[in-house]
Amino acid sequence: MKLFFSPGACSLSPHIVLREAGLKFDLEQVDLAAKKLKASGGNYREINPKGMVPVLQLDSGDVLTEGPAIVQYIADQKPESGLAPKPGSLERYRVMEWLNFITSELHKNFTPLFKPNTPDEYKQIARNNLNERFAFVDSKLAGKQYLMGDKFTVPDAYLFTVSNWAAIQKIDIAQWPNLKAFADRVRARPKVQEALKAEGLIK
Repeated sequence: MKLFFSPGACSLSPHIVLREAGLKFDLEQVDLAAKKLKASGGNYREINPKGMVPVLQLDSGDVLTEGPAIVQYIADQKPESGLAPKPGSLERYRVMEWLNFITSELHKNFTPLFKPNTPDEYKQIARNNLNERFAFVDSKLAGKQYLMGDKFTVPDAYLFTVSNWAAIQKIDIAQWPNLKAFADRVRARPKVQEALKAEGLIK
């Protein structure tokens, strides 16, 4: 398998999950601005016409896009890892519920903040939305190690990735103590440290 990524982008989530699952994979960095492969200069849109990361290229040559789908696929390749509950179980749908919430309510509210042409008024709306959504997540993390309880699962990798963007946008997650503790806990995981180092985000 090969994961196409950009350092610190949402592709960090499946990168973490691949390492947590203990699967063998290669990494290929993408220049998102140019839509080029960093090493070869190849046209990234030939791999993903959407021009976005992540992409997981399977050994069969098939390509998977969209982070929430990719992390569930990875988890299902190693069910004994416990990264996702059994398909069909209520707990599995809870995981899907969290993945959908993070992608639609957190990830997508960050998107306009990273675009220089977004009007300031809209950026403030996005910030207000993020504050409200992070407060909700904080309330759900009360008394828990992770989103699903005491076990690290795939939405935790996604939430960690998105919460890292807060500092870039000068949003202090310390105002949400449960979220801050969660982010610190995930960051300390050995496989997460490996992913962060591989992407050049820490030394």
